[in-house]
Amino acid sequence: MNQKFTSRPPKVFGLLSAETSIVNRQELESREEKLLAPYALKSSQSRGRKFSEPEHHYRTAFQRDRDRVIHSSAFRRLEYKTQVFIYHEGDYYRTRLTHSLETSQISRTIARAIRLNEELCETLALAHDMGHPPFGHAGENAMNELMKKHGGFNHNMQCLRIVEVLEDRYPDYPGLNLTWEVREGIVKHTLGLDYPEIKRYEPEWSPTLETCAVDLSDEIAYNNHDLDDGLTSGMLRLEDLKEIELWKDTWEKIAGTSKNQHERPLIHETIKTIINTQVVDLITTTVQNLQSNRISSVEQVRKFPGHLVSFSKTMEKKHLQLKHFLSENLYQSYKVIQMTEKGKRIIRDLFKTLTEIPKQLPPHILARTKDESIERVVCDYIVGMTDKFALDEHKRLFDPHERFLGS
Repeated sequence: MNQKFTSRPPKVFGLLSAETSIVNRQELESREEKLLAPYALKSSQSRGRKFSEPEHHYRTAFQRDRDRVIHSSAFRRLEYKTQVFIYHEGDYYRTRLTHSLETSQISRTIARAIRLNEELCETLALAHDMGHPPFGHAGENAMNELMKKHGGFNHNMQCLRIVEVLEDRYPDYPGLNLTWEVREGIVKHTLGLDYPEIKRYEPEWSPTLETCAVDLSDEIAYNNHDLDDGLTSGMLRLEDLKEIELWKDTWEKIAGTSKNQHERPLIHETIKTIINTQVVDLITTTVQNLQSNRISSVEQVRKFPGHLVSFSKTMEKKHLQLKHFLSENLYQSYKVIQMTEKGKRIIRDLFKTLTEIPKQLPPHILARTKDESIERVVCDYIVGMTDKFALDEHKRLFDPHERFLGS
């Protein structure tokens, strides 16, 4: 753990009665010990940070991590990074930022119900998409291909790189200096990866329940909200969904009992109900898993070989049916393919010209090539772009009529 404060917190005069007192970090940690389940990860159990620094008077370690993520440059850029639809196609579609907030809300609901650490879940949910390139899934596919011979690319590993190296906010260390548990949760957000960085985070251990809760909250959020965006865009039609069990059963119930028969409110209510149904199933099934396997400590969670946080078998089948439907009917629709191929071409063009002629890079980015390969530096630069910035940068570099700043 980190070193503790040696100085006392400032006194507050004239604000508190004799019956009240300031809630400090020690009190918050004590509350966690009393309120959280024995299998939940408490802030006081953290293995600490890479660079030693004093604990905060009034915030736990995971609360500080959450706040550092929120104030990071990478998090702010999520506002203009998209999931399925490219930024300029419309401002009413989900972005990486709105998706991260929705994932956070779902994961906190799950955590609160089964007494996990909400702050840890929230931190992981808010951070989990920071390593994505512009242009949604297509951007990642393009970067995977471009970096194949240069150390590879994965958005989880890029997120770890952002919080450990690339964020430049503190004078005494690189990155955000997050706790070991948050960095481990970022690495283990998707299992089965084979990157050198993973070896630093006990790959033989199973992830915490908080990490697993965020992983499935992510799936619940993007499946249902991509469904919503697909219907909003007109790329999906209501009749297309009549064979999807989760949708069909919920829609019939909502439409059959609602006084308002307008399509949009019925769609919103159906999607909201599907999310709630999945969350309730996940909570119920997870509690059953914990009880049937007699899980009563974090250590038992770490050693358990299977999935403790899960849907029921019935819900898992319905969930996968919806996921497959979206893959076939939305992500592979010709309009989305046209948009995503455009995004891929932009990323390939930028990567090629910037690696071949590095002096086109901003000076502070170019300076990093003294310590790292040009491919990795350009990869970091492009991944950090928003959709809008990537479009503008492509236009600036390739449109002969585009004026440079100051010209």
